Amino acid sequence: MYEGAIQDLIDELGRLPGIGPKSAQRIAFHIIQSERVDVTRLADVLRTVKERVKFCIECGNISEEDLCRICRDPRRDNSLICVVEESKDVMAIEKTREFRGKYHVLGGAISPIDGVGPENLRIRELMARLADTNIQELIIATDPNLEGEATASYLIRQIKPLGIKVSRLASGLPVGGDLEYADEVTLGRAFEGRRTVE
Repeated sequence: MYEGAIQDLIDELGRLPGIGPKSAQRIAFHIIQSERVDVTRLADVLRTVKERVKFCIECGNISEEDLCRICRDPRRDNSLICVVEESKDVMAIEKTREFRGKYHVLGGAISPIDGVGPENLRIRELMARLADTNIQELIIATDPNLEGEATASYLIRQIKPLGIKVSRLASGLPVGGDLEYADEVTLGRAFEGRRTVE
């Protein structure tokens, strides 16, 4: 245990996701040893992010404006909506350059153990968007884990009665993977999602 400002810095860094006690200590000492101008620049960037960045009023993605870049883009297909858990998922899908529709960011996934229910997510806003008759397909791209599956199931039950086509991202074996190391769920999904070879 260090004292004063050093321990406060380590404690605050340790609260960040993915940063354990050792990493927090390492980063803290890096900051202490850095030039004042570098630390000031980091502090300014953190302050600016908190002041400028907000959530898109349409999809919930992060943005510095009321509408994010994707929602403002007239070339995007308004009839397709891809539902994701977090803004970082939008960026992952955008890197593929395969999806040309719009997004809806839920802000998390249903997780009763963490006290997160449907009312804590942006599901009400999604249902309001789906009232637009132009939407033809909703693609659910929640994480393939327990919480993501619970969220997907809940969304499917809510949306099916609306008559909108609902699809789920395929999941299965990763490229370069070995069958012997695949778990039963992943292997089962790979069989379910198999395609005819032409």
